Amino acid sequence: QVQLVESGGGLVQAGGSLNLSCAASGLTFHIYHMAWFRQVPGVEREFVASISAGDPTTHYADSVKGRFTISRDNSKSTLYLQMDSLKSDDTAVYYCAASTFYGVTHPTHFRSWGQGTQVTVSS
Repeated sequence: QVQLVESGGGLVQAGGSLNLSCAASGLTFHIYHMAWFRQVPGVEREFVASISAGDPTTHYADSVKGRFTISRDNSKSTLYLQMDSLKSDDTAVYYCAASTFYGVTHPTHFRSWGQGTQVTVSS
């Protein structure tokens, strides 16, 4: 059974930083395309960043490019999201997700999801 468990969320002031982690189990982590999404109430889940298996190639939403960095440690089956220069617009529940498809960014292509971790940025 695939399990993705996010951690590292919290309350931070605008301009601050947070580092999210996603511990994966029950899957061959290094072959999975991984991503971070975020969601606020009443809004569709939004792509944040992804990292491919193998290369790894990264891709970012324009809204976080230059501020967020996605990375993975295959030896620990863990995905990370370093978030710097946080803004109030970054406030959301952040989810990690796993896909067997290469390079995808739409949530419908991700079959496995974590439970989410809340990030709140105060202005």
